[in-house]
Amino acid sequence: MRTAYENPWMEVREYDVIRPDGKPGLYGVVSPANLAIGILPLFVDGTVMLVGQYRFALDCWSWELPEGGGPKDMDPLESAKRELAEETGLVAAHWLEFMDMDMSNSITDERAIAYLAWDLAEGEAEPEGTEDIVTRRIPFAEALAEAMDGRIRDAFTLAMLLKADYMARNRLIDPALARLILGPA
Repeated sequence: MRTAYENPWMEVREYDVIRPDGKPGLYGVVSPANLAIGILPLFVDGTVMLVGQYRFALDCWSWELPEGGGPKDMDPLESAKRELAEETGLVAAHWLEFMDMDMSNSITDERAIAYLAWDLAEGEAEPEGTEDIVTRRIPFAEALAEAMDGRIRDAFTLAMLLKADYMARNRLIDPALARLILGPA
C-alpha cells in the first residue's frame, strides 16, 4: 500500500493486488477524512428543508438534504447538529439515527450516518466560507417525488428519503413521526 495523493479532506491509497483472474492489478481507495453526515429535518406540517448549492465535482447545481462531514473521532450526532444549524439555521429538539451506510464502496471506504430531526426551531444559517447555500422548504412527498423523477440526484439524499418513507409506511418509527413523513391519513 502507498499513498498516491493526500490533502486535508481525503487520502487516495494504491494497492498492488492479485485480481480474481490471478493476474496482478492495481486498486485505488479514496478515504475521506470525515464521516458523511446527513439530516432529514421534518417540520410539524410535514415539510422538509432542502439545501441547494453548486457541486464542483459535477459542475452543476444540486438540491439535497442538509449534509456534510464530521470528524471520525467525534460523536456523529454532534456533527449532525452542527451541520443542520450551519446550513439551515435550524435546531432540532429531537433526533433519531435512522441509517448507517457505506457510500460508493467499490472505490471509497466512506461511511455515512443519517438522522431524522424534528421539533425544529428556526435561526440564522452560518455556512462555511466554501459554501454558498440556498434553502427550500417543501412537503416530504414532493421531495420524494423529485428524487424519484431525477430532479434530486444526490445519492445520500435519495437514500434518506427512501428509508424514511419505508420506515413510516412499515410502522418502524413512532406514529406521530410517521404522520410527518406520510401526511394526514
